[in-house]
Amino acid sequence: MSMQTINFDHLRLDAGDRLLDLGCGEGRHAITAYMLQDIESVGVDLSHKDLSTTRERFQTFEEPSNTGKSLVIAVASGLQLPFADNSFDKVICSEVLEHIPDYRAVLAEIARVLKPGGIFAASVPRFFPEWVCWQLSDAYHAMEGGHIRIFNARHLRLDIEQLGFVFYRRHHAHALHVPFWWLKCLFWRAPGITEARVVSTYHRFLVWDLMQQPTITRWLEKVLNPLMGKSVVMYFVKDAH
Repeated sequence: MSMQTINFDHLRLDAGDRLLDLGCGEGRHAITAYMLQDIESVGVDLSHKDLSTTRERFQTFEEPSNTGKSLVIAVASGLQLPFADNSFDKVICSEVLEHIPDYRAVLAEIARVLKPGGIFAASVPRFFPEWVCWQLSDAYHAMEGGHIRIFNARHLRLDIEQLGFVFYRRHHAHALHVPFWWLKCLFWRAPGITEARVVSTYHRFLVWDLMQQPTITRWLEKVLNPLMGKSVVMYFVKDAH
């Protein structure tokens, strides 16, 4: 199991790229991009707390002697990005659009700041696993800042293509997370209340898997992702014409 939802092999990072991670959260994609290539990685989010966590985590991976790469983080809204037109080579928007009422306006901003020929990677929760969560718990999606819609991947793809993007790849991710969220929703606890034992036990398994990355769970997730991956990930190129 990997922390990353986006597969960087499909993102085609090149030295000198400028990458935007929109809704970067605690920095998992923005920091990974910095580690993989000599690029300028830019992460924006509305949460000061998450950006502080990003800054703390980055200290472990920073290469101050390498002037060919940098990480910049800032508070910014996806509805009005503080960047010039055509200013990024790659844009990531992972597990963000399901939280935003006017997600099409965010997609339009992504189209504005991405260079012609640039690559856009988007991920959202997959329809069926998310639908089950909604059936098991109203609190799961009613909480402040929670998911406000369940995406149909085909419809989202059409929304993106209508902005001048060409779709080229799709995959699913995080199948092993699905049982955790189903159990969490089934035994939902309010914030501050101790989780049900089965939920906390499964969470410990996920942490162990992340740290140890045994071959068996890597293989299992690869097999299960097409069937029940929690996230659907799509890759697009902005039309150069």
